[in-house]
Amino acid sequence: MTARMGTARLGPAERFDALSRLGSQEFDVVVVGGGVVGAGVALDAATRGLSVGLVEARDFASGTSSRSSKLIHGGLRYLEQLNFDLVREALQERSLLLQRIAPHLVRPVPFLFPLTHVGWERPYVGAGLVLYDTLGFSLGFTRGVPGHRHLSRKRALRLAPALKRAAFTGAVQYWDAQVDDARYVMTLLRTAATYGAQVASRAQVVGFLREGERVTGVRVCDLETGVELDVRARQVVNATGVWTDDIQDLVGGRGQINVKASKGIHLLVPRDRIHSVTGIILRTEKSVLFVIPWGRHWIIGTTDTAWTLDKAHPAASRTDIDYVLDHVNAVLSVPLTRDDVEGVYAGLRPLLKGESEQTSKLSREHVVTHPVPGLVMVAGGKFTTYRKMAADAVNAVAHGLDLRVPPSCTDRIPLAGAEGYQALWNSRYRLAESSGLHVARIEHLLQRYGSMIDEVLVLIEGDPTLAHPLAGADDYLRAEIVYAATHEGARHLNDVLTRRTHISIETFHRGLAVAEEVAELLAPPLGWDGEQVKREIEYYTKRVEAERASQEQDTDQEADAIQMGAPEIVPVATPDPT
Repeated sequence: MTARMGTARLGPAERFDALSRLGSQEFDVVVVGGGVVGAGVALDAATRGLSVGLVEARDFASGTSSRSSKLIHGGLRYLEQLNFDLVREALQERSLLLQRIAPHLVRPVPFLFPLTHVGWERPYVGAGLVLYDTLGFSLGFTRGVPGHRHLSRKRALRLAPALKRAAFTGAVQYWDAQVDDARYVMTLLRTAATYGAQVASRAQVVGFLREGERVTGVRVCDLETGVELDVRARQVVNATGVWTDDIQDLVGGRGQINVKASKGIHLLVPRDRIHSVTGIILRTEKSVLFVIPWGRHWIIGTTDTAWTLDKAHPAASRTDIDYVLDHVNAVLSVPLTRDDVEGVYAGLRPLLKGESEQTSKLSREHVVTHPVPGLVMVAGGKFTTYRKMAADAVNAVAHGLDLRVPPSCTDRIPLAGAEGYQALWNSRYRLAESSGLHVARIEHLLQRYGSMIDEVLVLIEGDPTLAHPLAGADDYLRAEIVYAATHEGARHLNDVLTRRTHISIETFHRGLAVAEEVAELLAPPLGWDGEQVKREIEYYTKRVEAERASQEQDTDQEADAIQMGAPEIVPVATPDPT
């Protein structure tokens, strides 16, 4: 078998080369921020023929973009707010992602909406879902998911026997889509790199380059070496989400965007704790609560509370966890307890500040501004609409360039791994036979890598021991760990256990039982010696211990103080406001 050609790798050598190029040439646009919006901007700009650089202070997708509900959806609750344009836009994007852009990463998922009132609620919810389904038709595409259907309580209980019979009167089932958010961002970045973008993680912007009023680039610190470099650019795009205000301060505080962070937490429990073949959505006093199927697990969330503390590691408190458990237990015949919780993660939504003090009422729409010459700011929005945000940001870049820039074409650009995915899926039994792997393993790999699966299989051909599952996290093969370092930009143990895989939240041991095996697998491609292996394990262990301890605290302040006590494997540089 030969490796698939044409898709960029993001290994150590490629990072070194990217940093060399970033420090030695002028780019049309440099993007600050390696979350879904920044990655989307890089791909949009690169596919319009612009030269592109992207830098991220931590790991790719290490902020909001790996801590979402992992849904691609229109947002049913925005219909109640009469925000039809936002819902329509999001559902158009859902269709594109499912059917053209990333069919290997985005897939349909059903949800059951239990009804609790007799009479008015069924026609009210039904009318909303008719509109939701109708808005899903766009651009000549079908919705990509089945339409909704009404169910009696008896039929609903056949789908979800875990529901408490007395807790509802009937139900409506509808469909949305889900995604591995961190993997999606990594695939976006690899696609952008394939079209020429130079991308580097652990590269923090510590200042702006200026010529008078104009921003002409950024000063970047390579956090792995401490070396600083000047990256020159005709336009800079700030796509840093909840860090938007911090970057505005670096440029002199003249920004026109104000972002307020809202914390949302999610719990993971084993699949057998909730007997259901469908996801569930529940209305709460503030928003909605999802019970989302996720492999051998359920993801349950989310909350919506203001957050003003550490942005890098938002903490989930005991109060947050109890809130989620209390609300889901209200409809379950067998309640969940803290002992059922395998993993917990907390993320921050970058909401645009408005008149409301309640984060649940702040805007999920996005804004793009050009506050000073040479600088574009983009913020707000949601994961589902990242592509539209990116196109709007690059439109603003085009306005600032003395070039004729073609319009966005990312609605027609499949992500890496999408081309040929369906044919390989149809051939999965043949792939299993030729590779020696069980067909279930091939399906797992196809749904993570798509047509890039052959790159993983080549690693196994070279070292058959990589075909073995990890001891203590057997959903993942050893080859996937090596591939994360050689192809996917992973630099540290935490990158792999938290984002390239989700072992940190999918196991009761939170990844500690496999930390040594994973670190040993990462050592050769990343050039670690024995001391670095020990250091990686030590830092990861301290991070897990801090997270566990924070989740026993009653308040955000107490939980945050404990999280802040865990050191970073790569210290983040202190920005120089001058």
